[in-house]
Amino acid sequence: MSIGLFIASTLSACHQSAPEPVTLNYLRIGWITPNELPATEALSREFTRETGVGLRHLRGVQEETLDQLTLTHKLLQEGGSGPDVMEADVTWLGVLQGDLIDLRPYLAAETSSLAPSVAHSYIVDGRILAIPYQIHAGVLEYRADLLDEYGYDHPPRTWDELERMASRIQAGERAKGKKDFWGYVWPGAAAESLTCNALEWQVGEGGGRIIETDGTISVNNPSAIRAWQRARRWIGSISPPSTVEYREVDATNVFDSGRAVFARDWGGALGGSSTSREQLRLRLWGHRLPAGKVGYTTLPSGSTASATTLGGLGLAVSRYSLHPREDAALIRFLLRQQIDSMEKGTVLNLSSQAVVYDVAPAVDLNHNAENSDPRKAILIDRPTRVAAGSYEEVTRAYFGAVHSVLTGEKPAPEATADLEKYLVKITGFRSGLPRKN
Repeated sequence: MSIGLFIASTLSACHQSAPEPVTLNYLRIGWITPNELPATEALSREFTRETGVGLRHLRGVQEETLDQLTLTHKLLQEGGSGPDVMEADVTWLGVLQGDLIDLRPYLAAETSSLAPSVAHSYIVDGRILAIPYQIHAGVLEYRADLLDEYGYDHPPRTWDELERMASRIQAGERAKGKKDFWGYVWPGAAAESLTCNALEWQVGEGGGRIIETDGTISVNNPSAIRAWQRARRWIGSISPPSTVEYREVDATNVFDSGRAVFARDWGGALGGSSTSREQLRLRLWGHRLPAGKVGYTTLPSGSTASATTLGGLGLAVSRYSLHPREDAALIRFLLRQQIDSMEKGTVLNLSSQAVVYDVAPAVDLNHNAENSDPRKAILIDRPTRVAAGSYEEVTRAYFGAVHSVLTGEKPAPEATADLEKYLVKITGFRSGLPRKN
């Protein structure tokens, strides 16, 4: 796969006299949209005006998280020409730990104020490798208007309830002539997004967290098998046959076009105000269903709990950077600008951060006060810290095994047994039973 890197022009104060000011390379993830560019340029000018430090934007453009990780690791190894400050997915820190500095000496106030329930995801071997910048968790997006039309006064609280509601509404909409209408859309391609989904399914059933915090590999058990088998039943029933090829954007597009009643999505700002994918799409691109038609709630519960995967980005500093104090100043600036943008209702990074929003171990992501579900979801980490540098291999093995079940290539008992053996081999950990939620 080709690696794409876009470098914006250096935005520094031209009037500075010699010596030339320090210029930092800031690696952001994803595309710059036309709507984003003016705000990005203004942000750079403001940072230079305040500090005298120039700012060069590097953009890593890869569709999948693991491909972005590969690109980021390559750029870090380039040393001086690579990033000084970078956005890092929460799952990357174990893999990149040798390339990042501990932020405590440079950002003492910011690191000490982090919410413990989120901060632990950014700590590897006692070192704080990133400051949380965007915090996301899995949510259920639904058509509030269709639920009302079909007589439902609340969104589904369990997966069994979702199946019944999705089947009935799907049949009703198809009877109106919408032959390509589906009950539930979600990303089922062999990618990191499938790890997030499947982890939610099996934790909700009491099926473990892939690798427990004590290093126990807990994938091969009846509860995990049951969770994977249920998702397999959705394919071609309430979810399109092409779900096994869906990336996140594919599921989003189906839901946004009005062809599904439920979708798995990401919500932001856990606790307090919220900035969700719905707001992001509305503000940047505007291709949304009419206001009032869409609702958000916690993901449905399995037999033991409702579980939601923690996601998001942190701001990290390369250990190869020659300017760690200036790097820390940029992180403080970005956090402050983010808070200001949220208070003003504008969008610079469309994110929320842990310095402002505390996240309890169980979080309520229900966006609708009326008819809201009082349950709270268990916030779960992927096993990035315990797997550390092996996480990329662990997650590829995991979503590959789940995908083989979804496609019918393997029955779930065989897939979980094979996965268990492979994870034991690559990690050296022992297998065992899941811990209680």
